[in-house]
Amino acid sequence: MTGIIPRGYCKGVVRAINIAKKATKEVEKKPLYILGMIVHNQYIVNALRDLGAITIEDKNKTREELLDEIDEGTVIITAHGAGDIVTEKALNKGLDVIDASCLDVIKTHDLIKAKLTEGFEILYIGKEHHPEAEGALLIDPLHIHLIQKKEDFDQLDPSKKYLLTNQTTMSLYDIYELSEYAKQKLPHVEIEQEICTATKIRQEAIRDLPDDVDLVIIVGDPHSNNTKKLASISRDLAHKDVRMIGSIEELNINDLKGKKHVAVSSGASTPTSLTNQIISYIEQFDENDPSTYPLPKIDYDKILK
Repeated sequence: MTGIIPRGYCKGVVRAINIAKKATKEVEKKPLYILGMIVHNQYIVNALRDLGAITIEDKNKTREELLDEIDEGTVIITAHGAGDIVTEKALNKGLDVIDASCLDVIKTHDLIKAKLTEGFEILYIGKEHHPEAEGALLIDPLHIHLIQKKEDFDQLDPSKKYLLTNQTTMSLYDIYELSEYAKQKLPHVEIEQEICTATKIRQEAIRDLPDDVDLVIIVGDPHSNNTKKLASISRDLAHKDVRMIGSIEELNINDLKGKKHVAVSSGASTPTSLTNQIISYIEQFDENDPSTYPLPKIDYDKILK
């Protein structure tokens, strides 16, 4: 009944979690804070809290503003990265700083900085208020411009030279559409697509689902942009019936009834144990046998593994 497509942590999430877990054991300058959600999954945030890492999060505040709530100890920069101004502010406050930024995000930041020194204006395709986009824009707010739709290109000076790049968790297909439009509007634009490999592989697998798949379940946190993009691709490009859930607790067994083939994938920050639990449940589910209906409990000890 179940078709399994790419799932599990991406390398940037694994790196960030391992850095945070290590810090809970080895950091001497306590308390230990994480500046925003280490990755966009509440189960991971809760598991790290239980180990002693305190997440400071407010959707209405920037990373720089969140630092105002921290006066001592050590602060971890999340996988989404942050602008240099955030690190400098933390150091000026006397805080120790641990950088858990995804290496793909760091690569994009380095590209942006290099092109700025060459006199380029930077066009950054991303989601407003997303921490990854926020960190990139902070590099140089005057010369980096957030792009969210085609109309954002229409106000630009076509005589200038531009670099077009993007948040690593955006839709591959949205990026392509916006890039093609940029080529039409801006004669001096260079394009560097920075979609992370894990995101790209999952999106392509979702787009190419077999015709006989009659339900897609995407496992992930509603905060996760790459998870939401997988759900939208399932619906808008693959034309599938789709459900986005955070864990087995949110699975509605009525969605499974009458379904012959169910595909399961997950966002790159979704604990593998949560996805595997859903897959195992669906494989044993028989709508004609009520004894297969009860949902299992989450094993919280497996969240960070």
